[in-house]
This record gives sequence, C-alpha cells and structure tokens, in this order.
Amino acid sequence: MGVKKKKEMQVTALTICHQDLETLRSLADVEGKNLASLLLHCVQLTDGVSQIHCVKQIVPLLEKADKNGACDPSIRSCLDILAGIYLSLSLKNPLKKVLASSLNGLPEFFLTEAVQSFTSRLQEELSTTDVYSYRKVIDNISCCMENFDVGRAGVSNLLKNVLHFMQKSLTEISEENRKFAGNHIVQTQLMNDLSVGTRVSVMLVQKIQDFQTLHVRISSSPTWLSMCGLLSIFTKFLIDDHLLQTIQSTSGLAVILFIKAMFHPPEEIPDLISSLLLRSVDCTSIPDWFLNCCRSLCCADVSQSTLLFLCQGTLTMLDWQNGRMGPSGEALLLNIVHVLFTLSSQIKESTLELFFSRILASWTNSAIHVLESSSPSLKDSLNGNSSIVGKLLEYVYTHWEHPLDALRHQTKIIFRNVLQIHQLTKEKSDSEASGLAADRFICELTESLLRLEWHVKGKYMCLGCLVDYTGIGHILALAKTIPSQILEVMGDQSLVPYASDLLETMFRSHKSHLKSQAVDSTWIDEWHETWVSPLLFILCEGNLDQKSYVIDYYLPKLLNCSPESLSYMVKILQSSADAKSGSYNSTGALGALMACLRAARAHGHLRSATDVWRNLVSSARIKQGLIHQHCQVRIDTLGLLCESNRSTEIVSTEEMQWIQFFIAYNLNSQSPGVRQQICSLLKKLFCRIQESSQVLYKLEQSRSKHEPENELSKQHPSVSLQQYKNFMSSICNSLFEALFPGSSYPTRFSALTILGSVAEVFPVPEGQVQTVYQLSHDIDVGRFQTLMECFTSTFEEVKILAFDLLMKLPKTVVQFQDSEKLQGLFQAALELSTSTKPYDCVTASYLLNFLIWKNALPSSLSAYLQTQQAACGDGDTSAIVVERNTLMVIKCLLENLEEEISQAENSLLQAAASFPLYGRAHCITGALQRLSLNSLQLVSEWRPVVEKLLLVSYRLSAVVSPVIQSSSPEGLIPMDTDSESASRLQMILSEIQPRDTNDYFNQAKILKERDRFDLEDLNASVLDIGASAEIKGKERKTCDVTAQMVLVCCWRSMKEVALLLGTLCQLLPMQSTPEPPSGLLTVEQVKEIGDYFKQHLLQSRHRGAFELAYTGFVKLTEILNRCPNVSLQKLPEHWLWNVLEEIKCSDPSSKLCATRRSAGLPFYIQALLASEPKKGKMDLLKITMKELISLAGPTDDSQSTVPQVHALNILRALFRDTRLGENIIPYVADGAKAAILGFTSPVWAVRNSSTLLFSTLITRIFGVKRGKDELSKKNRMTGSEFFSRFPELYPFLLQQLEAVANTVDSDAGELNRHPSMFLLLLVLGRLYPSPMDGTYSTLSMAPFIPFIMRCGHSPVYRSREMAARALVPFVMVDEIPNTIRTLLAKLPNSTDQCFRQNHIHGTLLQVFHLLQASSDSKYRLNTYFQQELADVAVCTRAKLWLAERQNPCLVTRAVYIDILFLLTRCLDKPTKGNQPALEHLGFWGDIRRIISRSELITGFPYTFTVPGLPQYLQSLTKLAVAAVWAVEAQAGEQARDIPISFSQLLESSFPEVRLLTLEALLERFSTAASGLGEKGLPPLLWNMRGTFLMLAMKENHPECFCKILKILHRMDPSEWLPETEHCIHLTPKEFLIWTMDIASNERSEIQSVALRLASKVIAHCMQTCEETRDSMVPTLKQWVRLVASSCGEHLPTESRLAAAEALTSTTPFLLTSPDPVLELQDTLALWRCVLTLLQSEEQAVRDAATETVATAMSQENTCQSTEFAFCQVDASIALTLALAVLCDLLQQWDKLAPGLPVLLGWLLGEGEDFVVHVESTHQVEDYLFEKAEINFWAETLTFVKYLYKHLSHLLSKSSWCPLSPESLRHLHRTASEQCHLLSQLFRELPPTAEFLKTVEFTRLRIQEERTLACLRLLAFLEGKEREDTLVISAPDSVAETNPFTLARTEAAC
Repeated sequence: MGVKKKKEMQVTALTICHQDLETLRSLADVEGKNLASLLLHCVQLTDGVSQIHCVKQIVPLLEKADKNGACDPSIRSCLDILAGIYLSLSLKNPLKKVLASSLNGLPEFFLTEAVQSFTSRLQEELSTTDVYSYRKVIDNISCCMENFDVGRAGVSNLLKNVLHFMQKSLTEISEENRKFAGNHIVQTQLMNDLSVGTRVSVMLVQKIQDFQTLHVRISSSPTWLSMCGLLSIFTKFLIDDHLLQTIQSTSGLAVILFIKAMFHPPEEIPDLISSLLLRSVDCTSIPDWFLNCCRSLCCADVSQSTLLFLCQGTLTMLDWQNGRMGPSGEALLLNIVHVLFTLSSQIKESTLELFFSRILASWTNSAIHVLESSSPSLKDSLNGNSSIVGKLLEYVYTHWEHPLDALRHQTKIIFRNVLQIHQLTKEKSDSEASGLAADRFICELTESLLRLEWHVKGKYMCLGCLVDYTGIGHILALAKTIPSQILEVMGDQSLVPYASDLLETMFRSHKSHLKSQAVDSTWIDEWHETWVSPLLFILCEGNLDQKSYVIDYYLPKLLNCSPESLSYMVKILQSSADAKSGSYNSTGALGALMACLRAARAHGHLRSATDVWRNLVSSARIKQGLIHQHCQVRIDTLGLLCESNRSTEIVSTEEMQWIQFFIAYNLNSQSPGVRQQICSLLKKLFCRIQESSQVLYKLEQSRSKHEPENELSKQHPSVSLQQYKNFMSSICNSLFEALFPGSSYPTRFSALTILGSVAEVFPVPEGQVQTVYQLSHDIDVGRFQTLMECFTSTFEEVKILAFDLLMKLPKTVVQFQDSEKLQGLFQAALELSTSTKPYDCVTASYLLNFLIWKNALPSSLSAYLQTQQAACGDGDTSAIVVERNTLMVIKCLLENLEEEISQAENSLLQAAASFPLYGRAHCITGALQRLSLNSLQLVSEWRPVVEKLLLVSYRLSAVVSPVIQSSSPEGLIPMDTDSESASRLQMILSEIQPRDTNDYFNQAKILKERDRFDLEDLNASVLDIGASAEIKGKERKTCDVTAQMVLVCCWRSMKEVALLLGTLCQLLPMQSTPEPPSGLLTVEQVKEIGDYFKQHLLQSRHRGAFELAYTGFVKLTEILNRCPNVSLQKLPEHWLWNVLEEIKCSDPSSKLCATRRSAGLPFYIQALLASEPKKGKMDLLKITMKELISLAGPTDDSQSTVPQVHALNILRALFRDTRLGENIIPYVADGAKAAILGFTSPVWAVRNSSTLLFSTLITRIFGVKRGKDELSKKNRMTGSEFFSRFPELYPFLLQQLEAVANTVDSDAGELNRHPSMFLLLLVLGRLYPSPMDGTYSTLSMAPFIPFIMRCGHSPVYRSREMAARALVPFVMVDEIPNTIRTLLAKLPNSTDQCFRQNHIHGTLLQVFHLLQASSDSKYRLNTYFQQELADVAVCTRAKLWLAERQNPCLVTRAVYIDILFLLTRCLDKPTKGNQPALEHLGFWGDIRRIISRSELITGFPYTFTVPGLPQYLQSLTKLAVAAVWAVEAQAGEQARDIPISFSQLLESSFPEVRLLTLEALLERFSTAASGLGEKGLPPLLWNMRGTFLMLAMKENHPECFCKILKILHRMDPSEWLPETEHCIHLTPKEFLIWTMDIASNERSEIQSVALRLASKVIAHCMQTCEETRDSMVPTLKQWVRLVASSCGEHLPTESRLAAAEALTSTTPFLLTSPDPVLELQDTLALWRCVLTLLQSEEQAVRDAATETVATAMSQENTCQSTEFAFCQVDASIALTLALAVLCDLLQQWDKLAPGLPVLLGWLLGEGEDFVVHVESTHQVEDYLFEKAEINFWAETLTFVKYLYKHLSHLLSKSSWCPLSPESLRHLHRTASEQCHLLSQLFRELPPTAEFLKTVEFTRLRIQEERTLACLRLLAFLEGKEREDTLVISAPDSVAETNPFTLARTEAAC
C-alpha cells in the first residue's frame, strides 16, 4: 500500500538513412501539412514517446488525402520510407507496434501501394548474408505475421524467397553454432536464434493461406524444395540432443506441421505418424521426399526426447476436434498414450519430466476433444475402469508430491481431465438414470482419497477437482467433519495454500448448493455451522502458527464469499470474550474477534473505522488487545488499526492515540516474526498518513464550500494535517527515547526499522510535492549522536539499520561540533579496525563508510593525500567526492596494513595479540562494496591501488596460511610450561607441519607465568596523519597469546582476503585489451586470483577459512562464466579437469586433504559446477557426476581408497547444494548405491564418508526433517512414488536386502557380514503403501516383506528393532491382523525343545510395532477391525507361555507383555453392547494370572546383572497398573479380584516399578484436579493419602521422590494435611518446614516441586487458619528467603517458574492483603521478586510472573488501581502495572514513609554492586570474545523510568508523612558519592569512549541516569526541586548532550 511512482516508459527514437531524409525534405510542403512533412517532423524528434504521437497522426492524414481520389507519388515514397522505418526498428520497441497498428488502419486506396513498398523493402532484407544479422530479419518476418495485414501480405508475396531465406539462415546459424562449441555465451545467442527461426517457420506455415494447396505443386518448384529442406533441418534439430530442449520441442512441432502441410492424402497422416512413433515405418510405402527428409526418424533408433517431442507435435498440430481424423485418429491417440507410458519410466532428467507432464496433460485435452464424438470402442478404452485411466491416475499419484511446482500443477490438470474423460465415456442414458451414488468409479476414488493422510499435498488438489465435478454434498456425507480436519493441518506452512484453496472450493460449492435448494434464508445457519464454527474454534483455541495461517489464508476467503457472516462471527465472539480473554497459550475470543475485524477491514468489509470502534468493539477492548499476553492478539489489534483497503483513508484521532499507546509497550518483542509484522503494519499506517495527507492538501487548496459527507467533513483539513504532524513527531520522539543506554537488541531493531520507514515514506519534498512530516526536522545533535552510538551494537543488523537511516537523512543534519571531533571519530575507527574483538572491525567499517559518504573525513587526511584533491579539481560532484574519499581511506588502510604485515612476518603471535590483520582488510572490502566500481572517474588513481591491494592480499595470505593449512589448525600454538612438554610439542609440530616456514613454528616456545610479550616497541597501527593525528602517550601493553587468538587472527584474515578478492572480481570492470579506458583488472591478474583460490581451497584445513574462500571463489567463477574473453571463460572447465585428474591419480605427494571430509576440495568443485549456466545442457555437471559416481563405487584396487573417499565427500557436497536443484536428481539413485555399498568397505574412512553421503541423500529424497518424529509422514514417500522416481533402486534394494536376509538366516549367523542392513532398513522404513496404489505399477512393495521379516532374526538388537519398524509401512492397514496372525504362528510352543530367543524377539517386535500402528490408526473403532483384533487376541493366548516363567529370557517376556498391554488398549470397547471383548474372551483372567504368578507377587530372584530386567519390570508394571484400572472401572467388582494393589507396587524394592506406578497415579490426580475427567478420584485412591506421606518420608530415589511431591501438590491440602501428625508424626507446620528444607537443599527439579508444594500449603493455611497467622510469621520469613533465592537469573528456568507460581498462589494472602501478615520489608522483598521475574530473559518466566501481576490486579482492594484488572497482559506493561499496584498498596497500608526509602534504593540500584562493576572496569581482561552481559529483553532504564514515574505520581498526589532525616541523609549521601565517582570515571575515559570503551561507557551512563532520577526525587522530598538540581561536572558527561528524560509523558495505565 506504499506510495508507488508510475514507471516512465522508455522508447528508443527512430532514425532513417541520409537518402530517405533528403527525400522527405524534398517532398515536404511549405505549410507542413502533407505526409512527408509529418514524417520529417517525426524523425527530427529525439524523444520516442513524442514520435509515437506523430505516428498516430498518419492514418487521419491519409484519410483526408484519400478523398482526393488519387495516389500522390509523394505518398508512395513516404509509404516506402515507412516500410524501411518499420523494418529498421528493434523487436521490442513500442514504436514498431504503434506503426503496425497505424498501417493496419490505412485507407483501402493506399493498401496496394503499402504492400508493394513492404515487399520491395523486405526483399532487400532477405538478401542479407551476415549470419549475425539473420536474427533481425527473422524478427521482422515474425512481426509482419503478427496482427499486421500489410506485413503478412508482403511476406505472402515473397513466400518463395522467405522460405529460401529461412532454410539458408537456419543452416548457416546451425553451422556457426557448431564452430563455437564450448563458448557458451556465443552459443546461447545462436541457439536462441535457432529457436526463434524454427518458431517463425511454424508461424509461416500456420498463417499463410497458400500452404493449403501446396501438395499439388510440382516437386521441383523452389517453394517445395525449400519446404523439404526445412523439414530435413527440423528433423536434424529434433534428433540432436546437444541442442537446447526448447529447440527440440519447437522442432517437433515443426516436423508434424510440415508433414501435415506436405503429405497427401491427409487421411493417411495419422497412420504415418503412428508408424513413426511405434518405430514401424514401412520405407517402401512412403514417398521418396519424406524418406529423404526424415530418414533418421524412419530408419534409426531415436532418443527418448525425440519421441517425446514428436508426441508433443502430434498432439499440438493435428486437428483433434470432433473426431475429424476418424478411426485412424483414435488409434493414433491410443498409440501416443502407450508411447508416453513407456517413456514415463525411462525419463530421468527434470526438464524432460516437466515436458512429459505437459504433454500428458495435452493428451488428456486431446482425448476430451475426440471423445465428444467418438466410437464406442474408444469410450471402452478410456472409461474409469480402463487400464489407460488407471495408469493416468497412477501417474498423478506418483507425481503429485513432486518437488517441481509446475509438474504438480500438471497432475492437477490431468486429474481434472480424467474426471471429464470418465464423464464423456458414460452413456447419456446411464448418467441420467443413475445418480452419483451409483457411479462406482467416482465413489471408490472419493473414498480412497479421503483415506489418505492429510500431509499429502495431492489430496487437496484432487479433492478440489472432485468437488468441482460432483459437488460438496457427496463428500460431506462421507466425511462430515472434513472442514475441521483440514483446518487442523493449517499449522503446517507447506500445506496451508493447498488447504485454504480446497476449503474455498468446498464452502463456495456448499453455499451455492444450499442456496439453490433453499426456500428461505435458514440455509445460512447450516452453512455457518459447517464452515464458520470450526474456524472460530481454531481462532480461539488453535496454536499460534495455525491461527496466523488461518487468519492470512482462510479468513479473507471466507469473508469474501460471505461478507454477511462477519456480524454472526462478531456476535458470538463478543459474548465469548466477556467470559474468557485467553492467555499466552491461547488467544481466546478476544484474539479471534480482533482477527476477524482486522481481516474484514483490510478487505473492505467494513465501511470505515467508525464501524469498528463505535458499533462492534469498545475502546477498552482495543487497548486490551494492544497489550494482550498473546503476541498474535497484539498483532491483529495493531493490524485492525493500521490496515485499510483504502490507502487514503484518514487516520482518526483515536487510532493515533492507540498507536502511541501500542508503541510504548511493544518495541521490545523477542520474536523476530512479531517485530517484522509490527514494523510492516506501522509502515502501512505511515503510507496511509502520507497518501491521505496529499488528499487533505488538495482539499485545503481547493477551499471548496461543499465538502463531501464523510469523515473529512468533521474538521478542517488543516486541523487534520496538524494532528498528523504532531502524531508523527510524537512517534519519533518515542522511538528515539527507546534508543537509551542499555536498550535491548529487539527494542533497537524495532525503533530503527520504524524510523527508517518514516524516513522512507516521508521523503524530503521535491518541487511542488508537499509532505506532512520530515524526520530531519526532529533530529538534533543529541539524536544524531544516539544514532552514531548504534554502530557500537554487537548485532550487525542494528549497525546496518542505523547506517541506512543516517544515509537517508539530508547532509545538513550531519552536525559535527568541530574538526577535533571529526578527527577523533576517524581515529577511533582506525583503532577499532585493529581490535582483537571481531565485531569491532565491523563497527570501524560502518564508521568509515559513514565518514566517506557524508564527506566528513578529517581535513588532515586529505591534506596528507593531496593527489586526490588535485585529481578532482573544481568539478566536484557527489559521486566523485565519494570516490575520492573512498580512495583516500583505502590508501590509508593499505599503508597501515602493509606495515602490520611486515611486523606479522616477524612474529605472528605478536600480530594476533595486538593488531590482528583481518580488521583492516574488512574495512577495505566494506568501502569497496558500497562504491559503484563500474563507473569510476579516477581510473588512473585506482589502477595502482588495485594492484597494490592484490599484492598485499597475497602477502597477508602467505603470513597466515601455514596455520590454516596445517593438519591441526585449531590447537596449533605452543602453550606448554616445561621443557619436556615443549620437546614433545616440537616432535608433533614437525609431523603435522612439514611445509611451514614461519619461524614461529620452527621451534616450540616455553611460556611461563612471568614471560609475557612486551609490545612497547610496536608502532601504533594508525597512520601518522599530520600533527592532529599524532598518537599521544604510547602505552605499554602486555598480553597473553592463546591458541584461540592465533587461530581467529589467521582464519578471519583468510576470510577477509577471500571476500576482498571476490569483491574485486565481482565489482571491478575487467580489461581485455592492454590499455582500456575503464578496465582495472588485467586477464593475468584474474588468473592469479583464480590460482590463489585454487591453492587455498585445496590446501586449507580450517573449515571457517575454506568456507569463506568458497564464497569469494563463487563470485569469481560467476564472473568468468559471463566473461566474453574465451580464455577466461574456459578457466573453470580447465580447473575442473585438472582437479578431477588429481583426485583420480591418488598421488602420495598430493596436497589434497584426505581427512576433514576432504576439507576445501568439495567446495572447490561445488563452486565450479554451481556457476555453470543453468539454461544450458549442464555438460560439466554431467561429466563430473559420471566420473565421481565411478570413483565412489567399490574398487578392486587395494592400493588406495583416497579417490573413493574424495568422491564420496564431493558427492555429498553436490547433493546438498540447492543451486543445482533438480539437475542433480538423476544421479540420486547411483549416489545411494555408492553410499550403501561403501558402508560395507573394510576401510573406516570410506564407511564414514558413505554414511555422511547417505544421510545427505535421505534429506535430498525425503526432504528436510520437519518434526521431532524421525519417521514423520511429512518426511516419507509412498513406495510407488519412490520407485517411480528412482526405478533402478528397486532391483538394487531388493537384491541387497535378500543378500542380508540370507546371511541373517544362516546357521553361522555372522555378525558383520552385511553392515549395509542398517542403511537398507533406514531407507525402507521411510516408505509406506498408499491407498491409491493401483495394480498398474510393476514396482510392487510386496516382495520386500518376507526379507524384512527375516532381517528381524538378526543377532544385533538394534537391527531387530529397525526391521520391526521398517515392516510397518509395508503392510496395508487392513492387512495388519492377518500379518500379525502369521507372525504369531511362527512362534515356538512351550513344548518345543530348540528355539532361538533372537528369532522370537525379532518376531515379537514386529507383532508389537504392527499392533501399535493399528492402535494409532483411525480404523481402530471400526467394528470389523475390532473383530479382527479379537481373533489376534485369541492367537496371542496360544503363546501365553512366553510371558510366564517358562520363558527364561526376560527380554522376550517383556516384549510379549507389551503386546498384551497394547491389546488391552485396542480392545477396550464393547463389541455388541455387551461386555468388552477382552472380558468376553477371558483375556483379563489370563492377565491376572500372569501378574499373580509374576515376580511382582513372589519376589525377584534376580539382580540388575540379568539382561533385560529393567525392561521386563517396566512392561510388567504397566500391565499390572492397566489391570488395576480395569478392575476399578467395572462396577460391582470385589476388591479380591484386584491382582495386585498400588500399595504393593509402591512397596517394591525396584525404583522402576515405583516410578511407573507413581506416574500413573500422578496422571489420575492431575486429571481429577483439572476437572477434565468424567468423574473425580476413583474410590481406590481415597485411602492412599497416608501411603503417599509415609513414602515421601522414606523414598530415596530422586525421580520417585519428585513424583510423590507432585502428587501431594496435585491433591487438595485439606484432604491430607490434617493426617500428617497421625501418619508421619509431623504437625502441618513441621511438615511445611520439612518441605522448605527440601526446597533449600535438593537439586533443581525437586527443589522447584517442593517450593510449589510449600507455597500451596502456606496458601491453604492462610486461607483456613486465620487465628494462627501470627504464629506462622517466622516460617513465612524462611519461605520469603527461599522464594527470593529462587529468582536469580543464573538459576535454571524451572526454579524461577516455581518461584513465580509460588508468588501467584500466595498473592491474595501475602502480596495484596489489606491487612499484611508479613513485615513491610518482607512484603517488599516479595514484590521485588515479582519485578525481577518480570525482567527475566526467559519468555516463560515473564509470562508466569505476569500471572502473578494479573492475580494482584484482580483482588477486591486493588482492582481499581489500574484499568486492566482481570485482563491477560504482556510482561512489558505488567512491569509498570505491578509498580502501580504496589504504590497503591503502600497508601492503603499507610506504609509510605517506611516503604519509600526501599523503593528509592531500588531506583538507585542499591545492592547491585555498582562499585564492584567500577573496579572491574579498571581490571578488565582483554578477552577475545566479550563476556559482558548481553541483554535480549531486560532493560534497566525501563524499570527505572516506570519506578520514577510512579513514585513522582505518588508523591505529588499523596498526603504522606515526611521521612526521617536519617534515611534521607543516607540516601542523599549515597547518591552524591555515586555522582562524584561517575564524574571522575567519565573524565578518565578516552574522548570517543562510546566507541572504544562501549561496555564501560554504557554501564556508567545507566548508573548516571539512576543517580539523577534518585536525586530529583530526593530534592522534591526536601522541597527544593528545580530544573538544575544537579549537573554532573564532568565535561564528557553525555547527560549534557543527550539527556534521557525520565519524567516524560506516558500513556495512562
């Protein structure tokens, strides 16, 4: 909705030759009224747009001349010139179309003359002999044929010549293309010419009428010969796979079209083409001319692409309408589809796949045309049950999830056409007599689609087509809840567009269906119930993603379909919002209401803003929405205010007030998505203000008395404009204030982004344009300084935003105080560029760029480099000034860098510690990147600089490369402190670093504590620029050097060199001749850069170094591939062959790294291949992949496996590269084979690389993992889809799996024979059968099943588990019971003597996983399915001995018991309304018997050394618990039927048993406590309170103890607290103390549970025992200390959450009680805890603390303190609301006098160890990465601001007793001392401390603001408040220039 400028049309002016110009001059009349005068005037114009207006006057002029009745010779000459002009214009020039349009309107009288003129001029064009001029002639022929009657007539007259020219041009261009093989730039142009020429030839045949009788012409005529020549050319193109596929495709069209035009009789054409497609041409029965032209198509084998494009030509060029070709046409149609089905399984290339899908869709369109009047036999061949339709559907099902969008779209067309084909094949009588229900094909199709999982994208598309075909009624009858089902999946972004489109199709169909059948308006209720009710439920209760997608995609469509539904939705949501407002986890009805209103307003369903606030929703609701706890509600409410379908709608005063209120509390959002939405919505609002202000200006200027009756009539435009100005100024004030010291990253990001939008939307006015606001008017020196200080942020996004904002401001805003300040900034930038902290050099780069672009460099720099000044001379422009400044800065940096490199060559350690080299290089790159290097003016100055840059880069690389290229760069520094260690290190260094030359590596150095490097002699790295830049007082600097410092220095230096060289290649114009005017890089220099990258990438070992070198190298290769210089263009190919040869030869002396995943080698090849033009044939990729696949396979050569390792690593990198896209897919199958076979290698390196490659291929095939579930169906594929995409994997995987299964089943049972089993099962486990799988695919998944079952016999436990999981997807859901019975039958009987436990275990695991899959499926409640499972249960009982002691193996017993447990879950429903199936079968009796005979009853003879014991115990306990619940659930059962009691289980000596039992009990107690269960606690648990209490006292297992405490917490204390004395001999108070002791001493989880429990007990005691409150005070004090100690930011999140929950539960009794129990000091301590938690960095902790504030605001005595009582608010406003409530309570308690000093202490920061911070600033150690506290949310000064505001308000309105002088004196003294200390510290800082000492400077600024705030309040208390209460005397104090005004006006809370 932003302000869009209309793009000006650029038209190139026409010109004519000198002779034509003279002719026009001679013919022009004196009056200038004839055609010649008009044309002369036209060609003399220089503006193309003006010429267009002239051309349009030609026809009116000639119409007047026509009336004279004679054709003037001058007009003939003018028409001839016009023909020449038309043919001289370029194809895309708008003048050409205008001229053609004008000539089309010529009076009939002049047409003949015009045609003759065009014919003669065109004939001249056709005589062209230059190959590179042919394209222009071909374009002219094309233009003449396109809607240009005169041109078409001219072409018809010259048809013979045109055809001859086309033949000649295509032949010569083809020959030229062959000559330039390898030069892809020239070839691309030539192939484009061929494509256009072929297309024009087709157009000639289609549009020239003469071709209708061509066949009767003499075969020796020139036209016929040209036609034959063209046909042979197109045939040659068609079979030439080296040409682009677009040329082949067009040639296929041309071949069929020419055959159609030339072959006689036409009735035989279908048979001829059928024989061509079926490869059955009888050469004796076809004409000689056809055989001569198309011999290669008739007699030779042709490629798949040739056949494919022949099919395309046939379908496109033959006339399929109404069956005009008769039976032979029908036969051809069927032959085409059979050929296509054959090709389907053979085509691998993605572009051909796309062609294939379009051609198949085209076939279905042709079939529809033929069927409209076809024979019964064709209808039989194409009905719904035919094999052709089955195969078409199979194609749809296997490709509807294809990665290519265009291909997925074609499957939709095919499916829709299949439905239409089926409709046409039905007899009319049948379709009329029998309804939809009798159409078996449609019914089965619908049911199978509905059975599919919702993650399948194709399901939505097909259902949408079905709805269009059958209507919605049939689908709703089968699946009534389908709207809710689709809405449920709208949380997945990838499915949202499909789901919303399907829903729209459905509800529109349903609406029209109901409307057509209804007699009154009640139909809308049914429609609302079906479509709107599920939507409202999602909006109220859905998760965040789901809701936001529904709002964006579904809601607008619904409202567009039915705008009247808005009032229905609002009515329901208004009533719901009163009852429930939502929370952080759900948006509630308020959020849904805002979402609906926002969508309605944005799409124009609300007439104006007043509809919203006055009629639909109250002002209070809007404010609640703006600060709601749920971010989506805040965004929707803001969207409601900002968005409007009218871009000029006036922003009302209320809206502006609400926006200001919103900004005050929402800048600090931690969610990047929320921040972006806020900034985007506010930008829309600013655009509305800007556009509506233009309307207001016009209204003001017109001074109209009749103002329109709308919102503009309410007030004068000037009033609205002033309101706008005030509003924008207020917004910008708030935003600048948000950039205070210590503000968080989110706040700064939001504020700067919004300010940037303001600067962009309200530009500096130009000319007559008026703007309502200018940001520059509100920028003063202080705010400018604030923006500059944003450069010091550690987040680069903040630096970028600040820099961009400063760039948008006019230069007059750049207010520097003096040249000294300027010098200081430049000096600071140079100093930061050598900082050891990596982010400092980024700050330096932005500072330098700012100084460059604002022309603010110090004068001393330009005085030092006088040459630049002289070069610029007097003609200074903005561009040349920037260029001059950049050049000066780069020269300065280069000189510094050279000096530092010289020192680093002597000592790299010294460089790493004091002047790491990368900072300078980073600043140089930063300066170059912002300069337009293609339009430099100081070229002669730049050439030596570029040359020097290259030399310095190579020197820098040479210094640091020994570290990067060492075998172990990460730890390569001598750090040992004794000679023995040093000698060992020397040996290691010599081994890993044979080629290093730096003296630093030559011998190990011993660093002792006292030995530090003295850097006194090092010169400062800043260039000495005149006297003003002199470095004063060199300081002695000592430092320790760590391995990290050296490594960071080296790899970052390499990174910067790579980026610098890449930038130079990308931005600098390349010179191809020795002395060009603008070139800066020579060919030799480019080759040197390439060689540098090659050496660096192939030899570096450090990942950071070679990854970033890769970035630079990619820039170079992209430039080379576009370079016209052939030698440079060939370089990537040359480099590629060289490195492939080096890989293959496996030379021991090779420097290629065989470890570290081949280090930079894959990146090198990746860069060479990824830069290959994608529109070409990708020959480099094809050849490279072929070589790598052959190298990656198993080899018999035992000498070296290094080439194989390299090949596997490179393949992995290529398969991961998204830029290669679908071009890499044809090689996936071969890659998978190599990975699986490589996994069987005896060499570890090969196995490791194979595993990595396999992992990459799994991601490439099945997609990036999108959920926690490893086998989520989102990352799976149907077997048919998988094997249709990779058919060669089918026999390979089957063969490999069979070999594995045979090994596993062998008697020997070798363990390591087939390690590839793991990978095979991983792949197969990701496949699943689809209900859509038909019988037409030869790639059935059934053969895999027996082999997977046999893999379950593996002796490896993990393999058995994987086989069980892999089996599940291969078994269809309805086949699961039969498969389980088959598996159970294989199990041995108890009487069998010999059996293997491994085999039993594998089989049982398969049964278990199959049963689990069925229990999770939606068929679980199916009656037939229940019966099937009952049969399974019967089979299970036959092998029951496996669960008893007869089976000695605990592992298999455990699995069998798990199966029994699963059966109890699956068969828990009654079958026929009688008793449940389990009881009916006697199943529970068996289970009770197993439990009663088990070790749970008889005791355990085992110890934990027995394999499988823990697993067995867990399984047995789960079954026992299930049995107890089952007995409890059956009414009337006796206690004696319970096989075991919970008490017995809890007394077990094994913690596994106790833990599982406690988890089951906790779940029941939680359900009962939350009220979700149907009834309360079962009687079985009523008497267990004592058990839990006693267990709590003696339990020593931590997890069990934690669960017991949780159970007690879930239970009502009134039930169990009175029993403590009886059960555990502790009074309630003693029990509370015991709980608090645990909370004080135990680990975090137990501590947090104990704290919650103690708090609940306290709340219970305070509520019920009012008389004992005083006696509890000492205990409560202990609890207060416990809570306070749990709130620290360093503590685990769980501890702080427990503290927040404890505070919430006790708020009414301890925090807000009208009669406080605790002393004021303790109460305030609790409030301090709340405030601390509200400022936590953890979102969850803040939300929990917000609940405390919400509870505090909702009490009877506090609900009037704020206007947000009973509201769910965000933590940002909860902080100020909490302080408001606290201040109100102090007044209620009459405790203001004692409470105020405490609050003033908070303001001052007492207890926060400021002095310690100060001391640390003097002793700060120079860490490589800053360890200072980085805040992402909490802001100290925000808290200070809120506290100051509330205290000021409290003191100004309350009648308080004066404070005691002692407390005032103490506070005043403390504040004054801090003030003086701050003054001293500010003076000690350097001049540009905000850049050089950012952390210390910010800390002092924050403390300064706190001190000032405290002193102001103290002065007010003393009655001495005045403007200049206190000014810090330090001249450096920023309070003077950039005050942080604490007492600013705030929106009312």
